[in-house]
Amino acid sequence: MSKCPFNHTGIPDPFEQARAKQGVGFIDDQNDPVMMVLRHKDLRKCAHDWKTFSSAATPGRIVVPSEVNIRDIRQVPFEVDPPLHGDYRAFLEPWLKRPLEETYRQALRQQISALVQESLQQDSIEAIYDFALPLQSRALTILLNIPYEEADLFISWGTHVFRSEDNPLDGSKAQVLYNYIDKKIAAAEKSTSDDIFSVLLATELQGRKLTHDEIKGIIVLTFAGGRDTVINMVTNTLAYLGENPESLTRLRKEPEIHNRAIEELIRYFSPLTHMGRVATKDSEVCGHAVKNDTRISLCWASANRDATVFENPNEVVLDRKLNPHVGFGFSHHNCLGATHARVIMQILLDELCQQVDKITLGDAQENIENWGEFQRKVGYHKLQLQLSK
Repeated sequence: MSKCPFNHTGIPDPFEQARAKQGVGFIDDQNDPVMMVLRHKDLRKCAHDWKTFSSAATPGRIVVPSEVNIRDIRQVPFEVDPPLHGDYRAFLEPWLKRPLEETYRQALRQQISALVQESLQQDSIEAIYDFALPLQSRALTILLNIPYEEADLFISWGTHVFRSEDNPLDGSKAQVLYNYIDKKIAAAEKSTSDDIFSVLLATELQGRKLTHDEIKGIIVLTFAGGRDTVINMVTNTLAYLGENPESLTRLRKEPEIHNRAIEELIRYFSPLTHMGRVATKDSEVCGHAVKNDTRISLCWASANRDATVFENPNEVVLDRKLNPHVGFGFSHHNCLGATHARVIMQILLDELCQQVDKITLGDAQENIENWGEFQRKVGYHKLQLQLSK
């Protein structure tokens, strides 16, 4: 089994000592403390126990950093517990499984192939704003089934669609997104089509039509949930293949390991560090008391490096066979957009293998998240690179 070390552009595990020693970490988030659950086993147990650790708190509170002060729209079904959570998923999953359809994949391939070709013609590109952001925004038009041209608007919003790039308390962008969604819902009410807005307007839940705020919450989640996570995954993958050219060569020669390689890159990079829950009663995690109405977070990034679960967790093993990563969450709240994200990565990897011989890395500005004592690299603010054939 070949192992690919990842050095300069790698992501160290800042949680290793705390995970092994006490299993949790503690951070303050806007005067609303959070206990971070760091071990794979404990995280999965907490994620599954929605009666004790709820997602249906005040809108925005389960997000870390908290968005309570910048939004009051509940993201659906992200901020809903069972059994209602399952009712929402029942009608959303068929729509979000469409990336498995051949026509969907062909449209997405056309977009990604064209972007790679455009990048090959440039002396250099900035990986986020010239590549990952356009890729994510354009792919979103297929997911929503709206005109391709609307991607230009999404690109203009930058890497975050719900808050400013550098201040989690600045929610000025939220109203821009709300106005866009309101306009699209109003248009669908006047003239139906086959886009997501018309589909949701025609959807019934428990014998009634969805409310305006429910539709809005679903669309907000669609925009916000897969934005920076996909951008981080695409950018980190480009950086990894540039730092490890032998991996690109191997992937080109062994297409049969592509799916395993994608799951491994998701595990290793864990594009979302963690997500919160709110305790509904006094409880405990790893012997640490959790009081009613306090927050924990499920630290996916830590669990995905747990050495009791993953052999050589700090290395990228492209053909890793046993890989129970939690990069897309776990239990009933596993990511609804996972199919779309996986298909993006599958096509991107395929197109890079077909069209690109070398990725040369240039200047970079790392994106470091600060969580109390933990500093975690999630990707880049900027990364210059060159694709060549």
